[in-house]
Amino acid sequence: MSQDPANRAELLSALEGTLALLHEAGRTAGSDLPDLPLPSLLAQCADRVAALDVAAATPVRTLHHMACSGGTLISKALAAMPNTVMLSEIDPLSTLHLRAPKPPFLPTDLIAGLRYSPRGIGEQTILHIFTAGLTALRDDLHTQGLALVLRDHAHSQFCTDQDRQARPTLHKLVSDALPVLSVVTVRHPLDSFLSLRNNKWAHFQPATLQEYCLRYLDFLDAHVDLPLYRYEDFVADPARVTAEICDALDLPFNPGFEPLLPLMALSGDSGRAGAQIETRDRRAVSADLRADANQSPAYARLCARLGYDA
Repeated sequence: MSQDPANRAELLSALEGTLALLHEAGRTAGSDLPDLPLPSLLAQCADRVAALDVAAATPVRTLHHMACSGGTLISKALAAMPNTVMLSEIDPLSTLHLRAPKPPFLPTDLIAGLRYSPRGIGEQTILHIFTAGLTALRDDLHTQGLALVLRDHAHSQFCTDQDRQARPTLHKLVSDALPVLSVVTVRHPLDSFLSLRNNKWAHFQPATLQEYCLRYLDFLDAHVDLPLYRYEDFVADPARVTAEICDALDLPFNPGFEPLLPLMALSGDSGRAGAQIETRDRRAVSADLRADANQSPAYARLCARLGYDA
């Protein structure tokens, strides 16, 4: 059956008209067609249309953050919520995982397979594949009473050699196709930059704190209307902040989620080992980086915007 509400309404109207004609024919023939199963069939069709309408209104949830900003731990907390399915580090337009010249083994990834095709592939084809698969997944999970959460891989867009302004964000891609509920999480930019550099994930040039903060500001501008939560507040009071995020995403909240965190296996677990929610000491800050921080206008502006001490 078509997913278009107008088409469903048209089908229901046609069925009602057909049933009325059949009853009229029955009266003309001297019978009210008492055993005709069409009223039951029509009721089933109406129930099916109503169910499709409910599924179509079900939102996809999205979670957005920069790399090395505590996003994995927050994602694990959300993944531990009842009836929640978390897909980690999703970005259909990312090319960061591709390797040349030999393609990696990706037997279930249609988009990556097409990326390696010598014929080339247009962005619209990639987006059609992504939205079709996402819609099917959302609908199937809805029938099982499950909520879908996509954890964005914003690093692919904002911290690589991709033109971050020339392509849509994951939030834009999802919201153009389906209802969506979304939040942003952040961490002190000096801590996330130190971790990014420690992991050798500064996939941009120049790999300076100033450049990183410019990209971080662009990330915030691209998600300016979304609720924002700080990693440091989450660490200080995990239950309160997780409950607030669940409320923003319309997810059920389980206050006893912390013992479940070690069971939540997600990609992107780049931080220091362990699923314990606790404050960690800042990595060592070199004299050069300290000087860069003191001289970076973007760093000062970013800290002020997020309410951090620069």
